[in-house]
Amino acid sequence: MTFSILGRCRRSGAFGCALATSSMAAGSRCHFVAPGLGAVLSQARSDPTLGALGIARLAAGRSAAETLADMIAATPHAAWRQLAVLDAAGGIAEFTGEKVAPPKGAVVGEDAVALGNAVANDRVVGAILAGFAAQPDAPLADRLIAALEAGLDSGGELEPLRSAALRIAVPGVPFTPIDLRVDLAETPIAELRRYWTLWAPMADGYVERALHPDSAPATADIERPR
Repeated sequence: MTFSILGRCRRSGAFGCALATSSMAAGSRCHFVAPGLGAVLSQARSDPTLGALGIARLAAGRSAAETLADMIAATPHAAWRQLAVLDAAGGIAEFTGEKVAPPKGAVVGEDAVALGNAVANDRVVGAILAGFAAQPDAPLADRLIAALEAGLDSGGELEPLRSAALRIAVPGVPFTPIDLRVDLAETPIAELRRYWTLWAPMADGYVERALHPDSAPATADIERPR
């Protein structure tokens, strides 16, 4: 019971994913990103090992379609999985198993793919993609959260949402500088938006502390209200 999106920013080369669900801790097991490689989703009856496998296959030079085929071949339970891959060239591949709870599906667009299972109606997944496309010049994080907001406005999922998550990989940063998760909240997408508003002005400072500690700003300077 999850709706989600993978997307990339052509200007910056960043890859990201965002999701919302009624389940706890989906942000720890369903979406995967790697700088310069792409992003992977493994949801429905999620298997985190498939997401990790997807990133490894992208790192080995496999395309989105080839990576998806490898993920499907690696599990005897593909019928329960909903998967998507976005590769470094912008290639996209997606799969929804026959046993995944309906309404379900995926919609592919420019630089993005939206997925959903056990959503409220057949319009939700398309609305997610439309939300991402609505502001092409906005930062990737804002576009991904806007996609979730659009999915919610179109009906969301069948059960009340409780969790939301956002992950973005940035070229030249060997870790995930944007990795935010909301669990057990009454309005998790709104909370995710609030978290991002708080984290956005801090993120670069913490990247500098990791990569260039001698010249990086102090914590108090990074977190000072602006």
